[in-house]
Amino acid sequence: MLHTLVILVEDKPGVLNRIASLFRRRTYNIESLTVGHTDISGLSRMTITVEGTQDHIERLTAYLYKLVNVIQVEDLTNRKMVSRDLALIKVNTQTEKRTEIFQMVEVFRAKVVDVTTESLIIEITGTDEKINGFIEVMKPLGIIEMVRTGAVAMERGSDSLINLPESGFEKK
Repeated sequence: MLHTLVILVEDKPGVLNRIASLFRRRTYNIESLTVGHTDISGLSRMTITVEGTQDHIERLTAYLYKLVNVIQVEDLTNRKMVSRDLALIKVNTQTEKRTEIFQMVEVFRAKVVDVTTESLIIEITGTDEKINGFIEVMKPLGIIEMVRTGAVAMERGSDSLINLPESGFEKK
């Protein structure tokens, strides 16, 4: 089963390397990894998707907590969450295909972010399934290049994963 882990870490050099090395040493393959700053000074948020059983993920979580710069680890897999990926897709735009491409962009609620006489760059956000579906539709039309982010995820509702009084960090 694919699990979505959110890991709050101190924003310090080497933290990403230590976490990736832990996954490598334990022979877990990271399916997706996204890292970014939070609204709290000195704190970054990692969203990692990884394949494993519940038992494997619990063990992995325990290993993560042993790393010095790890503040909090949450498995959002069985919680109500919003998860999104982003893809930029450059497609060939021969005259006869341009209209069809624009129609597909509209159907998938994507956005054209760059236009030249030979190509378009399309931005699409959504679930993994939505982006994969769009890619399949675009393949016969001529994908030139593509890049994808990893998933970012957030638990639904008004609660925050971050417990500020206990973390020692302050909002920016």
